[in-house]
Amino acid sequence: MSIRMHVHRWGHGPRVVLVHGAVLGGREAWRAQRPLAQRWTLLAPDRPGHGGSPPARQDFESEAALLAEQLLDEPAHLVGMSYGAIVAMYAAARRVNTVSSLAVIEPPATAVARGVAAVDAYGAAVREILGEIDADPEDALHRFLRCVGAWTVVSDPTPPVLIKGIRQLLGARPPDEAQPPLQELANAQFPTLVVSGGHMQANEVICDTIAERIGAARAIVRGKGHLVPETGQPFNDVLDEFMRNAHR
Repeated sequence: MSIRMHVHRWGHGPRVVLVHGAVLGGREAWRAQRPLAQRWTLLAPDRPGHGGSPPARQDFESEAALLAEQLLDEPAHLVGMSYGAIVAMYAAARRVNTVSSLAVIEPPATAVARGVAAVDAYGAAVREILGEIDADPEDALHRFLRCVGAWTVVSDPTPPVLIKGIRQLLGARPPDEAQPPLQELANAQFPTLVVSGGHMQANEVICDTIAERIGAARAIVRGKGHLVPETGQPFNDVLDEFMRNAHR
């Protein structure tokens, strides 16, 4: 994949790269994190096919290579949400010498806890929805949001940005294929944090498993389900403290 990602930039200070999830682009997904720009330089790339970035198949490994090349060539804290958290884990393993810290929010990497019934059911449900987007994108969007536990109200008519976002998942590499480089992350010298929303057993099991295997700090920020960043200050306070401690 050889494209140039569009990057939204806010603030001044040490660099923080924010990698969004499956549906919304960088500007929309991280709108509640703008207050952090008083202390940090926030860099929010539009993943391929979102916002101002050219379209491409959603694939966590190829996207990780793009991210590592284009935004992790100098020191930065790295934060990933949902599918973007899987991308961030792969990218961090590629740039262990420039990543200052890694925080991931509910990565749907179901393979790390395969065999747990709730996790297997979650992975299968996501895969099923991905296979049915073409038939009815709007229905698939609503099913997807319910499946992942995104506690949000979608206006009627459905905003075009959401329809565009769900269409980008056509032909996407399913997240249950991800085998995150957990050993490489465990061996890395930068601190790590795994965050969940405390709303769904499958996500809690996945997050607990990843945190245990890489030696990460663990946090639960309730209130918005899967959309943890949309809690605003509660999540921002957790992330800000984590990054400040890592930056010392």
